[in-house]
Amino acid sequence: MKTWIFPLGLALASTGAMAVEGMWQPSQLPGLGKQMQALGLQLDPAEMADLSDFPMNAVINFGGCTASFVSPKGLLVTNHHCGYGAIQYHSTPEDNLLEEGFLARSLAEEKMPVPGYKIWITESMTDVTDQVVGDLAPSLAGQPYYEAIQRNRKALVAECEQEENVRCKVSNFHHGAQYVLIKEQELRDVRLVYTPSLSVGKYGGDIDNWMWPRHTGDFAFFRAYVGPDGKPADYSEDNVPYQPKRFLSVSAGGLSDGDFLMVAGYPGRTDRYRTAEEAAIYFERYYPAARDLRNELIDVIKGASEPGSEARIKYEGTLAGLANYAKNFQSMVESYDKTELAKHKQTQQSALWAWVEGEGDRASKYGNVKQEMDRLVEQQWAHLERDLILGYMGYNQMISSAQRLYRLAQEKQKPDLEREAGYQERDWDGIKAAMERMERRFDPAVDKAMLHHLLSRYAQLPASERDPVIDQTFGLANGLDEAKLSATLDSLYQATSLDQTEVRLAWLEKGPKAFEQSDDPFIRFAVANYPRLQKEEAEEKRLNGELLRARPQYMAAIIAYQQSQGKPVYADANSTLRLTFGTVQGYSPQDGLVAQPFTTLEGLKRKATGEVPFDASQRQLELISQRQYGGFDDKAVGSVPVNFLSDLDSTGGNSGSPTLNGKAELVGLLFDGVYESIIADWDFNTEFARSIHVDSRYMLWVMKELDGADNLLQEMDVVR
Repeated sequence: MKTWIFPLGLALASTGAMAVEGMWQPSQLPGLGKQMQALGLQLDPAEMADLSDFPMNAVINFGGCTASFVSPKGLLVTNHHCGYGAIQYHSTPEDNLLEEGFLARSLAEEKMPVPGYKIWITESMTDVTDQVVGDLAPSLAGQPYYEAIQRNRKALVAECEQEENVRCKVSNFHHGAQYVLIKEQELRDVRLVYTPSLSVGKYGGDIDNWMWPRHTGDFAFFRAYVGPDGKPADYSEDNVPYQPKRFLSVSAGGLSDGDFLMVAGYPGRTDRYRTAEEAAIYFERYYPAARDLRNELIDVIKGASEPGSEARIKYEGTLAGLANYAKNFQSMVESYDKTELAKHKQTQQSALWAWVEGEGDRASKYGNVKQEMDRLVEQQWAHLERDLILGYMGYNQMISSAQRLYRLAQEKQKPDLEREAGYQERDWDGIKAAMERMERRFDPAVDKAMLHHLLSRYAQLPASERDPVIDQTFGLANGLDEAKLSATLDSLYQATSLDQTEVRLAWLEKGPKAFEQSDDPFIRFAVANYPRLQKEEAEEKRLNGELLRARPQYMAAIIAYQQSQGKPVYADANSTLRLTFGTVQGYSPQDGLVAQPFTTLEGLKRKATGEVPFDASQRQLELISQRQYGGFDDKAVGSVPVNFLSDLDSTGGNSGSPTLNGKAELVGLLFDGVYESIIADWDFNTEFARSIHVDSRYMLWVMKELDGADNLLQEMDVVR
């Protein structure tokens, strides 16, 4: 089968592409220059494509989110919800930083780094498609093909990481049509500096999540440190603040309606190039089932922990993540019929294959890839309900830690390049950090309650979908008996010692034989369950290998078709550095309603009820009543802007992304999208797709007037 190779900076279909659609690779920016400058960009797009220069070198991968440097002393800003895990880690019932906020007025007061917390700065992106797939035999297929690709990727990473203090990865673009080697500088000492109180950082809570109007101060500050020699280092009292090559100025002037803006960040995943059949599976089966499981686990956690208790604090981050995507999936389901996505995807697909079967050699070039895709997708989702329940058991930390430790022991028996990705020597410090972090994110009663619920769901599966090891371990072989299951789990949790940090860390050094001789019930389960996991993993690799043969051919047809139609060509989001741009712009969510692009302090006050999540502090309400704006107000808005809307293209992972004006000054942070835009992960709609940003003027107002963070304001370059 032919290998489909695309250049790193895939050319745009036409210079008239819609500005607001597209998550563009930095190498594509020169081709977008005319559109961006026409909208208000004052920089040279060709220079912006240089990852070592301004502003891209100031943008940081914050582990599932984005952040940016805002001072020459390594100070960085991201969303409050992106720093939630670190804030939660440092919180206790006696000193609840989540509730009360935190401000370090000196370097010495900054909180020690959370184990495993790191940031990465992208230094280079190099097309390595030829090295990954160029020499693979056409006869390779299924699992051998998948494993050959993985071997080549790991070899490239190993070679790249011979350079000191870098982290490398090979990312897949266009669903396997292109592979890019990404080199990043890794900083390992990242400390909490400042977070506003929860009544600012999460104002509106889950009620306002994905909604507009919004009044959330979703920001927090951290600082990166390095060794005295200026090189990345693990935490030490001798470390000094990192001096970034570039950092962003923070605008106190802000934006106005219609102004140009852009966002650089690490968007996680979009699915705009999947088939209509895949869309139907996600929207009609996966999203509803995953939504329900998430809501059920939220109820279980809350039922097993009192508000404000140590147990609840340990699971606040888990609750926030579960709730965020439960609401996301609910919006997906609701939008599916409203937007006629199924019909639209089918229409797009029909048009594509009509074009393929048209003139020239297109039919022979793209073959029967659609039929092959349908066959593989059907196999991929054959056990959806079972796989979903077992997948969510990953939230149970006794099972997940035992299985991870045993897998590590098995992988250590192999040469490093033959080990499974995630278990190589480069990954060991991350596994150790996860075992350490668990101490502040685990409560046995909550963990047990979640496992009980998931096993109850599992026990309702048909016998053909259940596994003898799970049935035997948890007493489900003869069906579900809730009382018996509770008693079984009580005995397992009483007998295990994996709830002790020193015990988990000790297991990191042991070999498979020690696991196989252990009396710990969760270790014994991990050993017994290992063959099933290996069998399922082999099947997954076979399917992935076949899909990695089929999808590039499918993508080649889509790209050729879009170029023939003059449509934009960009890769689906894959957690790599991208830039998207557009304008400040409101929208009409439904007939008769118009959403203005800015919210204000007065709007925040009108929402205040004194009850969570609309529990603005008395101090904040007094400042608003006194119209004490601190010089951060906007005459056109009539107050200090709090949040604003834009029409640019974003998704999860863009959280914390710096929102920049035409001079690349920071004017805000992207933190959410509107309810109607969630479905844009599948089908971008210029009418409804809107991103929500916290305005830099509100950030500065909170820092100056509410929290007195004068030390940070003096450190930053604040421009008016």
